[in-house]
Amino acid sequence: MSLETVFGKVPDPSSYTFPEYSLPQGDPVRPVAVTADELTALLDLYEQFARVDPSGMDSNPFVRATSDFLEQTFGTPLKRPDERLNDDIATMLNDFSEDLGGASMGVVDATPAHHRTLYFFLTSCKAYHVAPHVRFEPPESAVETLYAVYERVTEQEFYLKRPKSVLE
Repeated sequence: MSLETVFGKVPDPSSYTFPEYSLPQGDPVRPVAVTADELTALLDLYEQFARVDPSGMDSNPFVRATSDFLEQTFGTPLKRPDERLNDDIATMLNDFSEDLGGASMGVVDATPAHHRTLYFFLTSCKAYHVAPHVRFEPPESAVETLYAVYERVTEQEFYLKRPKSVLE
């Protein structure tokens, strides 16, 4: 399957909405099966994704100098727009890795935050791929794996991981 085919399946951010997560008396999760090979593919994709500089700041000394000047002048650090997403993806992959516990296959608990992170990881990969100045060419199999995990999460129903009784 080509990248364009996989990216063509991604829901459009302008019309996509996340489901309602509010479940009373507990932590909502969606259990999904993940293999160690899938987790490795997602980790490799993340490492390639994290090296991308969508702003051009790292490769453009003029932009770097301007941002340094603004930071010194106004005292506020300028952050790349994807830094928070990179942190969220790393956290999600660590959570999945801990749930897998070194097994070759297992069930991971995808939280609402993981669902959002998977979606934004997928849409950001698409955005980086279509942006001519970024030159992001991820392996097709890794993007297919990301989409497959995302699709599994969206197909599952929520359940309460740590249900609380009415008496608590």
